[in-house]
Amino acid sequence: MNPFFLGIDVAKAKLDCALIRPDGKWRQKVVENTPAGFDALANWLTNQGVSELHAAMEATGIYWEGIAEFLSNTGVTVSVINPAQIKAFGVSYQVRTKTDSVDAKLIATFCRERRPEPWCAPPLSEQTLRALVLRLEALQTMQTQESNRLQVAREPVKPGIESHLQWLDKEIQSLIKTIRTHIDSHPDLRQKRDLLDSIPGLGERTIAILLAFLGSPERFHKARQAAAFAGLDPRQCESGSSVKAKPKLSKIGHAFLRKAMYMPAMVALYKTSWGRSFLARLQALGKPPLLIIGAMMRKLIHVAFGVLKSAQPFNETLLRLTGITVSTTGVSGARGAPARERPWVGESANGASHRARSRHRFTGTAHTRLASALHVLYDDPLRVGFDLRQRRQTRADLR
Repeated sequence: MNPFFLGIDVAKAKLDCALIRPDGKWRQKVVENTPAGFDALANWLTNQGVSELHAAMEATGIYWEGIAEFLSNTGVTVSVINPAQIKAFGVSYQVRTKTDSVDAKLIATFCRERRPEPWCAPPLSEQTLRALVLRLEALQTMQTQESNRLQVAREPVKPGIESHLQWLDKEIQSLIKTIRTHIDSHPDLRQKRDLLDSIPGLGERTIAILLAFLGSPERFHKARQAAAFAGLDPRQCESGSSVKAKPKLSKIGHAFLRKAMYMPAMVALYKTSWGRSFLARLQALGKPPLLIIGAMMRKLIHVAFGVLKSAQPFNETLLRLTGITVSTTGVSGARGAPARERPWVGESANGASHRARSRHRFTGTAHTRLASALHVLYDDPLRVGFDLRQRRQTRADLR
């Protein structure tokens, strides 16, 4: 039986739907992005005689979640696609028009030709945790903005800003307790939290974020896919013998997850034994500090994925660090306490991260620092970037 293909262009208020029938004919429908609109779409599909259906939509903020869950619960195969894929697909078809109806047709055509993988709705506990984590991030961002405004505010508006900051602080603390209670009340999340807590360098905040976005490791077949989900995969640009642009991180992934891994990577590099071994190995290869931080961010994603996939706690002896002996003694931070990332709020305690950054000044442009990143980050046997010293020596020889 030939399936029907449904492309949905998602907006905040409405859903533009384009249906491809088995005979190749098109049918289109616009419904509201509400539960009532979902029911209207289901009735319309029934009237069209739809039996086997594959629906696809772009991941547009959070507006797609409702219709995706509704269709998935009714037994429809649903695929959620990166908007960059649809844009590139439209360029390949030389689509010159940009409207909601055209986009819906383009998504349906993509679904018919590419047959993307089905999307599985995460457990309700994970969806709730993700909403709580994102809300916490929004409140902390707002708190930072108000703190910056307070420093330059005039006297008439200072009381209002100070009262708002007090309210934000109470809400943040309450939300942190809610997240802890939510994880403790679900055995699956609690078990995964204990596994991630065994990784030196990860703290309470990062563990909650990892559980929210990587809590279901079965979504990925390999650790590299999990790293790509965070945008920590390479982007190369080479053509012939003349075009050899400097490689860089693609950053085509979840920006919030990528951002959340930065400070844990700093803590792991400078405050844990396995991180210091990792740091020493890359420093011995002449790698710049920014590259090493990016490598540790990716390494943490790999380790977290392995811990969740295997359901085994972190084992430092399994790390294969070429030429470096990894200490198996206890990992300690200040005063013998276990090394962890910064806490939920006020995450620059004792100024350690600032001192670490001041000791390791980054030199050169960002592109220069990232030129050889793929050689280290992705175990590429080919050297994709020239060492800065080699480039200077080459220029000197040419003179």
